[in-house]
Amino acid sequence: MKMLFSMPNEFATGWLTAGFNFWRSLPVAGGSAMTVVDADGKEVCPATPAPLDAAMRAGVTCWQQQTTLWSGAIGGIAGTLPAPEPVVEPARGDRRFHAKDWSSNAWYSLLKQSYLINSRMLADIVEASTLDEKEKHKLRFFTRQFIDLASPANFAATNPEVIQQALESSGSSLFAGLTHLLEDVKQGAVSITDRGAFEVGRSVAASQGSVVFENDLFQLIQYAPLTASVARRPLLIVPPCINKFYILDLQPDNSFVRFAVEQGLTVFIVSWRNPDADMADTRWDAYLDEGVMKAIEVARAITRADKVNTLGWCVGGTMLSSALAVMRANGDESVASVTLLTALLDFSDPGDLGVFIDELGVSMRERTIGRGGLYPGKELGFVFQALRANELIWPYVVNNYLKGNKPAAFDLLYWNADTTNLPGPMYSWYLRNMYLENNLRVPGKLTMCGTPVDLGRVDMPSYLLATQEDHIVPWQSAWRSMQLLGGEREFVLGESGHIAGVVNPASKNKRGYRTNRGAGGSAEAWFKSSEKQSGSWWNHWITWVKQHAGDSVKARTTPGNAKYPPIEPAPGRYVKALAD
Repeated sequence: MKMLFSMPNEFATGWLTAGFNFWRSLPVAGGSAMTVVDADGKEVCPATPAPLDAAMRAGVTCWQQQTTLWSGAIGGIAGTLPAPEPVVEPARGDRRFHAKDWSSNAWYSLLKQSYLINSRMLADIVEASTLDEKEKHKLRFFTRQFIDLASPANFAATNPEVIQQALESSGSSLFAGLTHLLEDVKQGAVSITDRGAFEVGRSVAASQGSVVFENDLFQLIQYAPLTASVARRPLLIVPPCINKFYILDLQPDNSFVRFAVEQGLTVFIVSWRNPDADMADTRWDAYLDEGVMKAIEVARAITRADKVNTLGWCVGGTMLSSALAVMRANGDESVASVTLLTALLDFSDPGDLGVFIDELGVSMRERTIGRGGLYPGKELGFVFQALRANELIWPYVVNNYLKGNKPAAFDLLYWNADTTNLPGPMYSWYLRNMYLENNLRVPGKLTMCGTPVDLGRVDMPSYLLATQEDHIVPWQSAWRSMQLLGGEREFVLGESGHIAGVVNPASKNKRGYRTNRGAGGSAEAWFKSSEKQSGSWWNHWITWVKQHAGDSVKARTTPGNAKYPPIEPAPGRYVKALAD
């Protein structure tokens, strides 16, 4: 299908380039030698120059395991011998082979184990390459994509559950799967949730509030108070512009917005406009000047507070920090504190997203959409899905197309599928100056809104949250912000990943987080001396932010003010616009 098999250019060129570079990196002569022997000490292959040693060892191990597997499996398949003990087992948490037949049926057990053995060999060969770490990361990533695709669980003829369901339904499951496939081809994306199960403004993004300001870039939502008194200083939330804001306001029991309001904060949130042709020329500076800084100004004016507390998530955190650097350089002291949730300021290790970033790719973006145009939200959404293909692509291919089932209703995945476009000039500038050249961390290297920026000038208290299993913002990279920002800093490490680690409701008391009052000389040193805390980081954060929220005042039940009257009820029009 279009989005599944016509991958973005970065995928195709990246996999081929990484593979070519690997084989080019292997020497044909020279280096130390080794001799591979079997368990009895018999030479299996002649002395081989390094670094082919490890690659050859991986091949020999694969050959030995396959020999053991097939010799034991033949009798099991024929029914003359009991099923042998497995040679290899799936990794813990691998859900692809949970069905009983993958273990009890000799044929399917053979398929599974043969696949796992070959997969391990490919992974070991990648690790044996002499590529530099950045190129090896690319090769590792694209090899994993191939390994994930090749799983026997992904094909109707080799998946016992698919075959059983087809037999029991007299083929109707396959027909239903074909129908689902054609529907997804039409919409250009793999369905990962029941799109009809949720409605923005009713079942998600349903917290009561009003839009109190709007321009061509964003709407500002002010939420209704849920307490008789509130802190004098409000909280302004800047979500990423690459997704919609309601990840922080999904449903009442997992809404960060509602939690903050229940704790006595006046909450404002930026709802970015989903870019269309009218925004094709919008640049990074506009997101700071007409976006973040304008939102701070309006929130402060409505509440008549001396200062506001701010929070940015992911790219929203990068934009917020950039805007604060501009403001502080110009003597603006209207922000009391800053909270950054899984945000990058130092892009030296950008995680798996880094495999898509190189000079060739960025230059191509600059030539095509950098002077005007849009980066499609569906393409960006597919890239994020590919980062975790075994969780966000292949299970839905099997469930939707091979089994003929409909995906379940899941609010987080509904949000994930509700994509947004990006203005080409803004996106291209962001790729080059953040991911490719890592300029933000260098004081004075970048000029934004006419002002040279220095993150060290961001000297208000800061709360930095990272998550241990984050594949988009590695926690060690998020920790580097401790070395860039000025002022008092608090670093907290939550469990789970980029989304689930942040959306961890306090009421459910799940997971945990780590704290360490000492700064530590490195991320590893910080972790080693940190202490694990139970429950949600939300409770830890609310205690911290209230220290900067001022005294209590009577809650105002009327949103906005004379200058900024209510425009429409929350969540407003902008969040409901779909990416074309």
